[in-house]
Amino acid sequence: MNFPMNPTPVSPSAGKAPLRVLMLEDDELLRDHVLVPQLQRFGFEVIAAGSASVLERYLQPRWPDILILDVGLPDADGFDLTRELRAKMGDVGIVMLTGRNGMADRVRGLTEGADAYLTKPVDVDLLGATLYSLARRLRALPPAHVGRWRLDADGWCLLEPGGNAVALTKTEGKLLTRLLETPNHPVSRAELIEMLTDNVYDFDTHRLDSLIHRLRKKVQRVVGTPLPLNAVHGEGYVFVLL
Repeated sequence: MNFPMNPTPVSPSAGKAPLRVLMLEDDELLRDHVLVPQLQRFGFEVIAAGSASVLERYLQPRWPDILILDVGLPDADGFDLTRELRAKMGDVGIVMLTGRNGMADRVRGLTEGADAYLTKPVDVDLLGATLYSLARRLRALPPAHVGRWRLDADGWCLLEPGGNAVALTKTEGKLLTRLLETPNHPVSRAELIEMLTDNVYDFDTHRLDSLIHRLRKKVQRVVGTPLPLNAVHGEGYVFVLL
């Protein structure tokens, strides 16, 4: 394939634009009804197609920040495509997403130039975290920012002290933004609920507890670290930063 040699690359940290992801996945159901809407919920700008024939169109006028490639595309071999793209686009992230889970395939994918190799069925939270972690590596965040819980990507990504990422929905990001504004100080349930709804009187207060419960489980599952978000009896919730 003849790819454009000089489209304008855009850094994942440029401005406040969302990360731009180009996905090539031939499974229409998985692509359009699972992966695209879920990644959009995590704040990504997603362009998706079922074949490699669209690449030239979507690589102009600027490269995406990250490419997600299936190995078994109908008109291209994903391994060959990864090698060609890496040669042309050294500063773009490439994630291979495939049903081929053998070690030889994984080694080949990474050798050909992929930054990450994930197998189907994929945990969408893990995929989102992989994309945000890859974006951070591409823009080389200074080490001084490592060592504490913090938000990144305009609140779409939670980073644990080791630098591993958890992709957040808009609601989860709003909640954590408020809690991290005043760490180690409780935020009342009423204030948190006001952030989540325009009609506090019709809001089921159990939704707040369910949201925090799911968030804790997701963080534990994705990065293997407990989220230091604790309930304070009679007051609300507190994010504990030591």
